[in-house]
Amino acid sequence: MRSSLRQKLLSRDSLFCAFFATLCVALCFVDINRFEEPEAQSGLLHERARVLSVDNSTVRQNLMLRSGAQRLEVELLSGPDKGKQLTADNILTGQLALDEYFQPGDDLLLQYSSGPQGKPIAGVARGHYRVQGEVLMCVLFVVLLLLVAGSTGAKALLSFAFSALLIWKIMIPLFLDGKNPIMIGMGVVLLLTACICFLVGGLTRRGLASFLGSVLGLAVTCILALVFTDAFRINGAVRPFSETLLYSGFFELKLTPIFIAAVVIGCSGAMMDLSMDIASAMHEIKEKSPGIGRWEHIRSGLSVGRAVTGTMTTTLLLAYSSSYITMLMLFTSQGMPLARIANINYVAAEFLNIMVGSFGLVTVAPFTALVSGFIWHYRMPTTQPQAEPVTQASEAQTA
Repeated sequence: MRSSLRQKLLSRDSLFCAFFATLCVALCFVDINRFEEPEAQSGLLHERARVLSVDNSTVRQNLMLRSGAQRLEVELLSGPDKGKQLTADNILTGQLALDEYFQPGDDLLLQYSSGPQGKPIAGVARGHYRVQGEVLMCVLFVVLLLLVAGSTGAKALLSFAFSALLIWKIMIPLFLDGKNPIMIGMGVVLLLTACICFLVGGLTRRGLASFLGSVLGLAVTCILALVFTDAFRINGAVRPFSETLLYSGFFELKLTPIFIAAVVIGCSGAMMDLSMDIASAMHEIKEKSPGIGRWEHIRSGLSVGRAVTGTMTTTLLLAYSSSYITMLMLFTSQGMPLARIANINYVAAEFLNIMVGSFGLVTVAPFTALVSGFIWHYRMPTTQPQAEPVTQASEAQTA
């Protein structure tokens, strides 16, 4: 009987995986982005090229900053014009974060167009070529995950692909279209939570407990983000490139709701991780001790949750603060008092991000333990068979 039940679960999981794989393929062909792509419509091409020679005669240098333009002789290494050579410009604006400097032998991403006779012209350097290295990293990650986690790793890869496609193909275009970012963000997060929890945990009690625990934690996070963003008077423009987005023509975007949605999305992965840990522990406890009572089972889950929560909250602190180390170094180097540093909107925004996510993480553990206790000890009500009425004939027969 156990083997037949296991085969039924495997077939159900296989159908579920096939469903999300179909969704991933469908998302690849979905295009709800109504905004024009001027580069694609103007016939601009982007291909890999190699620098043959460099002319720096118009480059001006002031200390560590360079401005002007490099004239590059490049050879195309891919695309329809592979092997052809042309001249390209590398514009230097004096910004270290944006400028890139090239030497002979460097590979770059070249933007160019085709001339009247099919000759490549108007080349512009768009940064060192990194696509090949990024693809290599992805391949190595896939191989490592499959070697370590096996079939569970394959499900994790499927959920990873679905998450990336859903964010890029659905959420970002809807944000740009002016739809409610909080509603869209929560909808996307709930869908991703269902996908990840049920793909990794299976269509089982463990997957259900992980999903419900994550949803409750995300609800707490969303409420706290709404309350404290308003209390701290945080403007969504604190996020990088927010003002650039406004100046690009999206004047009606509401950046603060986008900031709130980003807070919830940013900590959702850690919540799913923690809820799956607690749900898996509750599953193992029930497997090893089938006779354990509901409240003892819940107490055991809470005990596991205390240990895991202590490290997960520090994870959020390190993950978020590492992105702003140079900002904190700048404030410290200026001799600013701690009260002034804490009151800066950038710092307050990151503080809110860390603390709201930590509140959500702390609540996920007890939520998952409570939900698991009720799920594993839930019994379907059974109807008692009614006693057959005693007829006179049966009474006479008995007598």
